[in-house]
Amino acid sequence: MISEAGLRGAVGMDRDRAPNARIVERDIAIKTYDVDFAGIVSNIVYIRWLEDLRLAMMEECYPLPRALVEDVAPVLLETRISYARPLTIQDRPRGRIWARSMERIRWVLTAEFVSDELTYATAEQAGLFIRLSTRRPVAIPQPLRARFAPSPPP
Repeated sequence: MISEAGLRGAVGMDRDRAPNARIVERDIAIKTYDVDFAGIVSNIVYIRWLEDLRLAMMEECYPLPRALVEDVAPVLLETRISYARPLTIQDRPRGRIWARSMERIRWVLTAEFVSDELTYATAEQAGLFIRLSTRRPVAIPQPLRARFAPSPPP
């Protein structure tokens, strides 16, 4: 089991901030091209995994093709990652992602890359959605808000 301390990273993520958050979890297969010359998963690979996790969230209730038909697309504003320990090709991590906050327009997602006993990295991403035809921000699509908006603390 992962300790609460193990869930916190240097970027200030804490699962307690969204206790009722809907978590999307996926197994991650480390590919040979993900590993650098030292046998460690390259830092840039985590960015790709975060994209995969965000798309998995959208797929559950507001798939990207639907968003595009509706002239809407997600845009990242910020990504922060805290690397706790290196991953190698022998590891079998899982990625988890959930919404830490959702305002009318801006959202913050928290993610972690873990095994049963270890936290390898934690990440936080902030973003919004835009109307593609105008490049102007729009409200977070209702299907995403309904499924992933964190419940207020009791």
